[in-house]
Amino acid sequence: MNVLLINKFLYPKGGDAISTITTGRILESYGHHVVFWGMAHPSNPPYPYQDSFVSQTDYDLENRWSSKARSALNILYSTEARRKIAGLLNVFKPDIVHLNNFAHQISPSILDEIKKHDIPTVMTMRDYKMVCPSYSMLAKGKFCERCAHGRYRYCAFYRCTKGSLFKSLVNVAEMVLHHDILHIYDKIDLYVSPSRFLMNKVKEMGLKGDVLWLPNCVDMADFKPSYNSQENSMVYVGRLSSEKGIETLIEASKGLGVRLKIIGDGPLKGHLEDICRKDNILHVDFLGYLTGDALLNEIRNSMFLVIPSECYENNPRSVIEAFALGKPVVGARIGGIPELVKDWETGLTFTSGDAVDLNSKIKLMIDNKDRLPDMGKNARIFVEKELSAEIHYNRLMDIYTLAKDKAVK
Repeated sequence: MNVLLINKFLYPKGGDAISTITTGRILESYGHHVVFWGMAHPSNPPYPYQDSFVSQTDYDLENRWSSKARSALNILYSTEARRKIAGLLNVFKPDIVHLNNFAHQISPSILDEIKKHDIPTVMTMRDYKMVCPSYSMLAKGKFCERCAHGRYRYCAFYRCTKGSLFKSLVNVAEMVLHHDILHIYDKIDLYVSPSRFLMNKVKEMGLKGDVLWLPNCVDMADFKPSYNSQENSMVYVGRLSSEKGIETLIEASKGLGVRLKIIGDGPLKGHLEDICRKDNILHVDFLGYLTGDALLNEIRNSMFLVIPSECYENNPRSVIEAFALGKPVVGARIGGIPELVKDWETGLTFTSGDAVDLNSKIKLMIDNKDRLPDMGKNARIFVEKELSAEIHYNRLMDIYTLAKDKAVK
């Protein structure tokens, strides 16, 4: 089978890119011909057909109004993206197109070209972009579902997109154009949700179309477990931004006699380092962005991983990878996290945003160190039975078959 995998980022920038790349590797291991397509970027590894990628765009670096206006038009409908994927489809003939994150840098203009070629299409939702203009379902740091059923104007009213009225208006226009005027997302045959929470939430918010559940996975061969910790430490892995709850974690980690290793980068890094410096917090280490063995070894050497999110997480890879390494997780009781973290089986959960509750749960883990190896083994077994590459592949093939059948009708 020829499979075209699409994601705007095609290097390990975040969970969406890592999951896309992992899916490609699994498909290739079963003999399928996979081609990746997305945005050009200096961090990309060499790819076939990379000359057909869309031009690199970084919206955070654009300051001139002319650049902002041009970018806004591309978000609404990128003629470059449609032209370039048309060229690719004339050379590579996919049996199915598997979309992941493609909003903004690519835009759904590509759907018109894909359907022009009558190619079955599935989309794995990596966030809430299909129902929330700013994708996060947060407004001014609080949970928000005001845009349900097409009421996208609230995004502009609350300036949900990075606090910018202009960017929020662009996102409102984008949603109205794509969903209400062009109905362009109707050209996706099947949606895939990695968490049951996201699947149910987008339906509640008014997403049209069939949604199937397929959680993220890992290739177990890449993850050698260690059930005993080598260090008196816990780790956080992820983006350093406000919705991830890092400040709550730092506050909750005080007075426990355990090192907190924060792995990742993001807009809050400098602010968090200033807090630790000013308050003389000495037990926190900022290790920056790590990948490969360096990342896996830090998790493997720790006692457990903490995911303190204050947003509707989908199906976090950090949790699944920690489980695969034999490590239990302390996770916020929010979004898709409780689908993975079960109290006293694979870790402990706590009330999101509550530093006192998080502190108590970390203390419970420390006070019950003898139970951590068993929880780590349970976590590893859970991934082997439910989230392995083989299981993921078989379920994905079923989804591709359903998409093909639906496209024919």
